[in-house]
Amino acid sequence: MIHYEFPINERIRTLLRLEDLYNRTVHYIGREHALDHHTALLGLFEIMEVAGRADLKSDLLQELERQRQLLVSLRNNPDVSEEILENVLSEIEGTHARLLEMTGKFGQHLRDNEWLMTIKQRAIIPGGVCEFDLPSYHYWRKQGCMQRQADLQRWCAPLLPIKQGLEIVLRLLRDSCKTSHYVAKHGTFQQMSGGKTMQMLRISLAADVVAVPELSANRYAINIRFVNPATSGERAKVVDSDIPFALGYCNL
Repeated sequence: MIHYEFPINERIRTLLRLEDLYNRTVHYIGREHALDHHTALLGLFEIMEVAGRADLKSDLLQELERQRQLLVSLRNNPDVSEEILENVLSEIEGTHARLLEMTGKFGQHLRDNEWLMTIKQRAIIPGGVCEFDLPSYHYWRKQGCMQRQADLQRWCAPLLPIKQGLEIVLRLLRDSCKTSHYVAKHGTFQQMSGGKTMQMLRISLAADVVAVPELSANRYAINIRFVNPATSGERAKVVDSDIPFALGYCNL
């Protein structure tokens, strides 16, 4: 199956974007080539920009506390595993404490590094980080893998509490998913939502279905159309066949 997640509000949209950026950045930090570490550094800059646009820390703290209170109320429930519940509560409380320890503007340690900000500014220009533009950056990329990784991990470490917080929130959101199965006749589907609150929708398709979903949704209706992937450059158009799919409703 291929899963497509569609956030319904800006808050969840930001968390999903940051999840993707963090996963990509951590992946490339763990690799060894200088080009991988260049990609990781660009990822740090993107995380700084996306997370710096909203009061993300405050939102995560509030949501973690809300989830903690909901989970505490499940203690002594015979249908709930006490061990799993306590592990989740411990994870939430630890992440909440680490978020509280964060001070100042998110990513300020990166902004205060003039050398990094020079690289960030030059990286906006196509081909702007060539060795003749930034000799000191060329020098850094020629250092050993262990040195580059140590630097990247040091720059990344202050950003990790946000990563841990959003991972918990998104995991709880995904775990709340309630799924139903439908068929989109001639590639289109509409369902009235009746004012039901939704934070994210998940559409699941069999991997061999040659179509991708496009979705628009509000509190009154969900509209889905399945179009050809257009990977070869042709214009995307709605498929004419019936498409079986699963639709999941996620809400914290």
